[in-house]
Amino acid sequence: MPGLLLTVLLISLLAKETYVATSLDDENFFKSCSPSRCSKHGPEVRFPFRLATQPPPCGAPGMQLSCSGQDTILYHQVLGSCKVTAIFYKDLVINISPPVDSSLDCPLQRLISANLSTGAYKPQKLDVASLVGCSRDPIPIDLYGIVGPVTCLINKAIKFWYLVNPDAYMSVLPLDCMVVSKDITIPYTSQIDYSDFFIIPKKVEHTATFEYRASKSISLGETAFSWYSSNITSVCQQCEKKGQRCGFNSQRDQAFCKSHGMQVIQIAASSVAAFVALSLMLATTIYLSLKSRYNEEINRKVEIFLKAYGTSKPTRYTFPEVKKIARRFKDKVGQGGFGSVYRGELPNRVPVAVKMLESSTGEGEEFINEVATIGLIHHANIVRLLGFCSEGMRRALIYEFMPNESLEKYIFPHVSNISRQLLSPKKMLDIALGIARGMEYLHQGCNQRILHFDIKPHNILLDYNFNPKISDFGLAKLCARTRASLP
Repeated sequence: MPGLLLTVLLISLLAKETYVATSLDDENFFKSCSPSRCSKHGPEVRFPFRLATQPPPCGAPGMQLSCSGQDTILYHQVLGSCKVTAIFYKDLVINISPPVDSSLDCPLQRLISANLSTGAYKPQKLDVASLVGCSRDPIPIDLYGIVGPVTCLINKAIKFWYLVNPDAYMSVLPLDCMVVSKDITIPYTSQIDYSDFFIIPKKVEHTATFEYRASKSISLGETAFSWYSSNITSVCQQCEKKGQRCGFNSQRDQAFCKSHGMQVIQIAASSVAAFVALSLMLATTIYLSLKSRYNEEINRKVEIFLKAYGTSKPTRYTFPEVKKIARRFKDKVGQGGFGSVYRGELPNRVPVAVKMLESSTGEGEEFINEVATIGLIHHANIVRLLGFCSEGMRRALIYEFMPNESLEKYIFPHVSNISRQLLSPKKMLDIALGIARGMEYLHQGCNQRILHFDIKPHNILLDYNFNPKISDFGLAKLCARTRASLP
């Protein structure tokens, strides 16, 4: 990290009194509070958790664990002495299995009826299942993300109970089924969260993984909790994500990070100028050092999506091919929030509009949304996506060309009198009906309902005959066709 070393050197010249020292208190913390396990294969216990055999400063308040034979135990105020099955320090999640209660024949009932939040813990919401009840017809258990039936739950009006993956298509459920609860906490597992993509044709997830965790909740009542402590949680999470251990200095009353095998270095300055310089320089250094990694992560997400999307139309082009189609980006016809639009021509001389997406527009959501929503749609009132490009951080979308631009040009008085010259009341009515047909198709005609979220005159394009076409699906989302009503 040459940039970081240079930053530290500059700070030392600016500060009136700068020192680099190893804090004895911090070093003593890691000596006195080393990571522990109750068994060889049990979860590692480290700050903010501590075992009962360690001194109180080794853990945060209310986060004491203990050993019972080979098991790691957490005492929960509602569930009692629970076995800890896993701890995810980066995600602030702990999986626990409540004790077996012979008087309670339905472990899942405890996760539904009781308020399980305590001072330090609350049910995590990263991995949840929907509780679905059916009054007459059972659900085929071979469907995606369906686990059950849960035979121990009793309700006179509901005969069949299931835990359902919230991402499963609810339209496959029998008509008499309804969602009773959408937030049943199941055991957590650390994995890539493909929901960052906003939308994706099918959830890229192993069904067996959900089935296994949901089955554990049904049979054992196993669940997961998030933990929180105001002065340590965010600091420790950042430490863990950087591969560093987290500690706590009781004199300063704050958590801190320490790299494995390295001294804890503290940099202190006695003047406000030095502190400001430190903040600005470190921010710049961190930004420059992480920018390339951030871009690689975005590109990885996009490529995972494209792999799941498959090889169907529209066509995928290379960036040199896009440059040739867009005539080296010489004819710019528009500018939007996500990038610039250029006029171009396909090899078969079909005119097109090429939208180049800027690298600073989020994490690939706009690109993924457009390809996933309109890539396979063919409708007279929806702009057609003919191709796309994704090479590194360079991404482009290629649409059919709309020579009469957007509806915005014709309905606002500040854009001359062209609206009164070209658009008669009958034509305006035809345009409104066309937009309505396009919206109806998105909501009712597709395999999955598409919500556009950004319908406005600027996103209604007009072809040679002034027929309207809905465009710009960057904010769109797919919505399951559920007939199940919420209670």
